[in-house]
Amino acid sequence: MNAPHAVSAPSYRERLRLEGAVLAGCGALSAVLVLGLADTATRQPLSTGVQLGLVAVLMGTLGAHSVVRSMRRAQDLGGADPGSGEPTPIWQLPLIVAGLTLAFGFAAGWDAGLRIGGGCVVVGLAQAVLFERLVAAEEGKASRRFFRMPGSSLFTGTKLGARAQ
Repeated sequence: MNAPHAVSAPSYRERLRLEGAVLAGCGALSAVLVLGLADTATRQPLSTGVQLGLVAVLMGTLGAHSVVRSMRRAQDLGGADPGSGEPTPIWQLPLIVAGLTLAFGFAAGWDAGLRIGGGCVVVGLAQAVLFERLVAAEEGKASRRFFRMPGSSLFTGTKLGARAQ
């Protein structure tokens, strides 16, 4: 027998962990390949460090604020279906990372390709660790579980639904 409010859709926390881990892994693989295959990847190391540091600061501030804002705006689901919780299918992440790495590598230099891989690691870790912990804290405090809803996108933000745990 199913527990009350049992759902098949992954929770927002589960999606953050999975998507973040896959993105970070793909970024790390991309960075290692670029470093191993392109002599120019280590050109301008200060610029690379500053840019990756900036991405980390943005994830820790604006990214975290966006997650908190999405949770505050979450609509009560009651018994409604939370949807798939998967606006970006996991299988697309390696293609996105590879496409961006190659595009920037060929257009701007392989140091830019390295920054793409490194940036994906930073963003993925922010999702899988920092954002997931923010959601876990709110779920524990509010006794609600969050789900990503249809209509979420990079440009419109994450739309969440919530139901009592």
